[in-house]
Amino acid sequence: MIPINRRHFLGTSAAASVALLGGMNRFALAAGANLSPGVPAGVGSIASMATLPGKKPLIMLADRPPNYEAPLEYLRTPITPNDQFFVRYHLADIPEIDAKTYKIKVGGDGAASPLELTLDDLKKFPAVEVVAVNQCSGNRRGLSNPHVAGVEWGYGAMGCARWKGARVKDILEKAGIKKDTIEVAFDGADGPVVDKTPDFIKSIPAWKALDESTLIAYEMNGQPLPHFNGFPARLIVPGWTGTYWMKHVVSINALTKPLGGFWMTAAYRVPLGKFPLIARFVSQETAVNTPITEMVVNSLITSHRDGAKVKPGKVTVSGMAWDGGYGISSVQVSTDGGKVWTAAKLGQDLGRYALRPWSFELTARKGKNTVMVNATNKLGQGQTSELIFNPAGYHNNVMQNIALVGA
Repeated sequence: MIPINRRHFLGTSAAASVALLGGMNRFALAAGANLSPGVPAGVGSIASMATLPGKKPLIMLADRPPNYEAPLEYLRTPITPNDQFFVRYHLADIPEIDAKTYKIKVGGDGAASPLELTLDDLKKFPAVEVVAVNQCSGNRRGLSNPHVAGVEWGYGAMGCARWKGARVKDILEKAGIKKDTIEVAFDGADGPVVDKTPDFIKSIPAWKALDESTLIAYEMNGQPLPHFNGFPARLIVPGWTGTYWMKHVVSINALTKPLGGFWMTAAYRVPLGKFPLIARFVSQETAVNTPITEMVVNSLITSHRDGAKVKPGKVTVSGMAWDGGYGISSVQVSTDGGKVWTAAKLGQDLGRYALRPWSFELTARKGKNTVMVNATNKLGQGQTSELIFNPAGYHNNVMQNIALVGA
């Protein structure tokens, strides 16, 4: 597999880069058929369906760095297959890593006994599995109105997998984590192609790093991590948005002071008090904003696209619901614009961090049939009927409303 790296970025044209990407197949979207309704009109002119090595066709919104969205149909099952999982990078220099020589440096001023771990060392820790949604913080950014800057994601910058690895807690305990550690920082092997671009380094609160479900994973759905999803090991932060899920982890540092840098102090922040967050990143808060942390409760209709034709009569509408780890308690469906709500049937529960399937039987009639969906979690939090606007386009959990055409 050939990575997207500095040589390709600087020394090739866009067409040549595509050819070098291990035979990446690229073809135009058929009239924007796979784009989510509501993304800016110009997205259809630059997006294409493309196949990265080891992947089925994904919606390519950018190739340097690679940002590839999953089509709606890939999200019809609670576990997203590895070859259908979305791809998100901030930096374009992505090295090919040899598992035999791979190492993670563990240290920082909050570690009494710094150490290095090989992949084999990592696998000697007690193995833990967790099913968890990995969702880009900017998922649905392209649906913001007015539109905002950034990758114009539709619905598919997300997926759910069964992750297996070592607890960060166990790793930190071996490194002698000190009581005055307040954050734990993670760096990946990917880097910038221009020196002035800040390296992508993120931290999480010490309490979150020590959570039983926070892992350095080396398996995804029973297989080694795909290259473009973080091989050979990545950070898993269940319930929190994907900005913290560092890929290709090469260092873990326990810190007694808050981490600085662009990606912490300026990026991935939301206005203070704007969203109903329980899990806050207090050491990084300011008087006006706070780091984005847990995902808000959300749902998605995956069985049908907006405007799909159906036969009059019984039609099963289905999809997925999820939140920041408190658990989905119900999914309600309305067919009259929100006046009357009816409970949908919930499917298999794979854990509080997982996608929760739901289904609803609609009696479709000729003409337009509207379907609106609203999920509620066990804290009583639901979705919003109107966008909670913020400049970065985060936390879009507006109730989805589609039309099915009986014909």
